[in-house]
Amino acid sequence: MPTLKQHTPSLKTQRANVLKLARLHGQPEIFHSIQGEGKSTGTPSVFVRTSLCNLHCIWCDTDYTWNWVGTRFQHNSDLKPGYQKFDKKDWISECKVASVADAIAVFNCKNVILTGGEPMLQQPALVTLMEILRHKSGEYRFEVETNGTLSPSPDFDKAIDQYNVSPKLENSATPRRLREKPAALRFFAASPKANFKFVIAEKIDLDEVMGLLKTYSIASEKVWLMPEGTSARILAQRRKWLVEICKNQGFRYSDRLHVQIWGEKKGV
Repeated sequence: MPTLKQHTPSLKTQRANVLKLARLHGQPEIFHSIQGEGKSTGTPSVFVRTSLCNLHCIWCDTDYTWNWVGTRFQHNSDLKPGYQKFDKKDWISECKVASVADAIAVFNCKNVILTGGEPMLQQPALVTLMEILRHKSGEYRFEVETNGTLSPSPDFDKAIDQYNVSPKLENSATPRRLREKPAALRFFAASPKANFKFVIAEKIDLDEVMGLLKTYSIASEKVWLMPEGTSARILAQRRKWLVEICKNQGFRYSDRLHVQIWGEKKGV
């Protein structure tokens, strides 16, 4: 992958022409793989991982996008020997949008997944990215993985092909006032581009899911349930009863295919 040009622009320029991407192994995190979760599971895709998030889920497997030194946020990894929060300056790459587009175009793949962090914190720059890539080829298709707390701008909504919305539950240890934003959830519930993926840790989580579906009129055929876990062992334990819930409620089941293939490895 080509080295991306990095600089420090003005705030106005940054919003539309610069992306803050996660930095992994010293490089902006852009990689070619298959989608491991949700509606598009198994689809070859180019992933662009943005940095920064407006939530702080305790089980997040990409906490290097938000769990900065000096913050008070808790994380399951706090119990691991040697675990430390991340030095923000070492884990963010500020990249020109045009350079990001060039890096994506290197791959022989036209399905692009904007992930994070929370990508929709950087909508103006992502709109620019999608416009540049579509100018290169009309075959490009764009998905965004979002926590469902931010409504899209008209330009963003016009450009995106698929919303993979993952509203967070109480098991994320994020306060409800932060994780549940009614206006945004109502928008996604009504959008034909949106599907919903809920991360399930315990059977009781289903009560919360059912409440959200009722409150926001989310159709069951738009819902995927996925076990929480970053190891094959934990996923195996939870999938057995979660599949039965999906059968009984008419929901789709989502595994974490990338974890089954590569384990906890990042950037794959």
